[in-house]
Amino acid sequence: MQLAGPIDALPLWGLFIVILLVVLLSVEFGYRLGKYRRSRHEQEKEAPLGTMVGATLGLFAFILAFTFGLAASRFDSRRQLLLDEANAIGTTYLRAGMLPERGEEVRGLLRDYVATRLEAVQPGKLAEGTRRSEDIQQQMWTEAETVGNKNPTSIVVGLFLQSLNQMIDLHAARMQAGLRSRIPGAIWLGLFAVAALSLATMGYHAGLSGTRRSLAIMAVAVTFSVVIELIADLDRPQEGVLRVSQQALLDVQRSMNPPSR
Repeated sequence: MQLAGPIDALPLWGLFIVILLVVLLSVEFGYRLGKYRRSRHEQEKEAPLGTMVGATLGLFAFILAFTFGLAASRFDSRRQLLLDEANAIGTTYLRAGMLPERGEEVRGLLRDYVATRLEAVQPGKLAEGTRRSEDIQQQMWTEAETVGNKNPTSIVVGLFLQSLNQMIDLHAARMQAGLRSRIPGAIWLGLFAVAALSLATMGYHAGLSGTRRSLAIMAVAVTFSVVIELIADLDRPQEGVLRVSQQALLDVQRSMNPPSR
């Protein structure tokens, strides 16, 4: 169900290893190239080269910040949509209790719906959970049509239909935000290209100046790798540690199944 991006073939831990290797190899390549040019007594002025290194690293930091902001904003959108959907389900459940008929049947379907929505976020259960959710939506809408046709002037039925329609719309919005609103492949390609070139330039500057491999350079490389990994984690709703909490739906489920006295 989740649309595959250009880097989705790798798990997040494997992606981190690839990112780290690309970054470190870029630094090493630049360092060796700079050291080679220095051994051939090819002189370059220190000040302009340092300025260019700073400019490329600044550009890389800008692209990182832009991409991270893009991923973070979509993460916030998914979290807000989850809250909106939970509120819509809760409202629909309450209004179902006021229907002139078929109210308990609709409430039973809503309880199944919430359980299915919670199950769908588990690894490997997205496709089945989505299909089941859409089947329950169709069943609820059929029940609503039956009640609406029998009570065409009922205000309560009209309010119930409104909240049910909103609930279905929010399901579609969550699917769009979670599965289809991903960071474009062109941005990933540009991010990796700028990362490789900027860190290679940093290594080149170190090699040309004749300094040994600095641990500070390695620390910078690892730091950039961690930030790119966090961006990838934010971009994968079904994987990683940065996942939207389902507490709002759990609270709705609890309200639908009050403890027996």
